[in-house]
Amino acid sequence: MVLVLDVVLKCNVQIFDSEIKMPLEELRKKVLYQNSIEVWIGASTEKKIDWFDTENYKKFIAFLLKNNLNMKQMPICFDESDKASQDGHSKKVFANNLAAFNDENSSCYSIKLNDSTIELIRKFVL
Repeated sequence: MVLVLDVVLKCNVQIFDSEIKMPLEELRKKVLYQNSIEVWIGASTEKKIDWFDTENYKKFIAFLLKNNLNMKQMPICFDESDKASQDGHSKKVFANNLAAFNDENSSCYSIKLNDSTIELIRKFVL
């Protein structure tokens, strides 16, 4: 009886953990390389952080740069008609807010979402 209960508890933990990790895994399924804003939104969703806070994004990018993640800086453009949003916030407005800072931590990067990168991203804490 104890053994069965132990197995059920372990299965529940695995199911729960896989649900938490979903956003980054879903991004990786779409494309191997993703822009850092989308990665930030996925990581924020997993950690239950408001992704729209530009200071938190800058801390996230600083963490990735400090840990020598291989990223390529890239421009990000949103069409005026772009209605892309997540959790009630506009991605275009967020990108424009970041552009106002004009430093390496507020830039957008291309990130390869492999296992080691996702593992590093999940180590980020505010």
